[in-house]
Amino acid sequence: MAETVRVRIAPSPTGDPHVGTAYVGLINYAYARQNKGQFLLRIEDTDRERSTRESELAIYDALNWVGLEWDEGPDRGGPFGPYRQSERADIYREHSALLVRSGAAYPCFCPTDELDKIRLRQRALKRQTGYDGTCRAIPKDEAMARMAAGEPHVIRLRVPEGRTTVIDRLRGDVEIENEQIDDQVLLKTDGFPTYHLANVVDDHLMGITDVIRAEEWISSTPKHLMLYKAFGWQPPRFAHLPLLRNKDKSKISKRKNPVSLLYYRQIGVMPETMRNFLALLGHSMSDEREIFELDEFVNEFDFRRVSLGGPVFDIEKLLWLNGMRIRAMAPEVLAERVRDHLYSLDRLTELVPMAQERMRTLGDFADVTSFYMVPMLKLPIDELVAAGKGRAPKDSSALLLAAIEALDGIKTFDKESLEAALRDHCEQAGIPVGDLFMLFRIALTGRKATPPLIESMVILGRAQTTQRLRAASEALKAAPVPPVVK
Repeated sequence: MAETVRVRIAPSPTGDPHVGTAYVGLINYAYARQNKGQFLLRIEDTDRERSTRESELAIYDALNWVGLEWDEGPDRGGPFGPYRQSERADIYREHSALLVRSGAAYPCFCPTDELDKIRLRQRALKRQTGYDGTCRAIPKDEAMARMAAGEPHVIRLRVPEGRTTVIDRLRGDVEIENEQIDDQVLLKTDGFPTYHLANVVDDHLMGITDVIRAEEWISSTPKHLMLYKAFGWQPPRFAHLPLLRNKDKSKISKRKNPVSLLYYRQIGVMPETMRNFLALLGHSMSDEREIFELDEFVNEFDFRRVSLGGPVFDIEKLLWLNGMRIRAMAPEVLAERVRDHLYSLDRLTELVPMAQERMRTLGDFADVTSFYMVPMLKLPIDELVAAGKGRAPKDSSALLLAAIEALDGIKTFDKESLEAALRDHCEQAGIPVGDLFMLFRIALTGRKATPPLIESMVILGRAQTTQRLRAASEALKAAPVPPVVK
């Protein structure tokens, strides 16, 4: 009987859904559909401090928007659940106990300050940093007794001597000397797993046949292969896709480009364009055409046509592609798409309370809310500089960047969290709240008088708020210093 292909994506709900998740998800989806297999969504939420339900729901929303329909997942169920890692803690503890009993793993009782000293000594001696194996030598009976007595500990993988070969369908054989890998933590002191243990256990128990993920995980794959061997399991096939890059070839990040899928939906990129664009990143069609539909990509996908050269996430190319698709539409179809994007009932219901107090006619709505609708503002540089209240433009730029960092730490992008974070930031920075708020107002709306600032930020959302603030920061950095008035 032929093997049923099963693939998955496993995002962490720790922020806005990333374009890289959709990129990797699209390849997994295409491979599964081409082989009449299953495509799974697993939520890796073991980072309890950063994971939020809001981010998890945003992942579902964004992937549904892009059009990547999964067969099994936390929201859809399936025969191999639960599909949310926070609900699988007992499974990980059971499997870590199996490894300890077999000798493939061991408890480590070293306190954090001792681990810090180990790393400092290694740096001083210019050696590779990592755990030095202090607890490896503890007799098994003694270690088990200390665990049973409740002494705080982690569980570490006992990395064997020799070398490990990763067979990658895009890169061939990748060999890594095991001495380059320290004894990785598998289970933390709180009983929650690290990525390595949870990933391997879940992929095996969920029947994953092919792991298709970003190349940043290549260095982790030897550890995963060691775990498969320790459990006596057959590992899946691996393919590590090239990372998305900025134009300067640096890894794509929100500090240089918007990376949130929700941002691109919000500015009016169409889902079929996003699928098309992501499919072009690192993969070419047999006839080199650039505009095609999802089913065409599924039919033509071939690992042999995946380029490892580091695909560039070129926003101008994305917008060009979107424009080409817009111009190919029948006017009545485009009219519906514009209406649904700008003036859906949900959108109007969200915006009307913000505009109501500033409207005298129904036609005023368009002007009052216009700054919500445009992808990028044309910033009034003179007003932005003046909002700095005498600060040099570069100082106002730095002030905005520091505020962005404060916003990045907010788990839930709501009115209460935003107001508290910004006021706390102003207090720590020693600046009046009004100074920062006026800078924000002009950066986000292009105006001095607008609907309430914090509520406007909530409607703009985390991704668009951050992008507009970064654009304002860059504009201030390049702005000339105003002359001193005597």
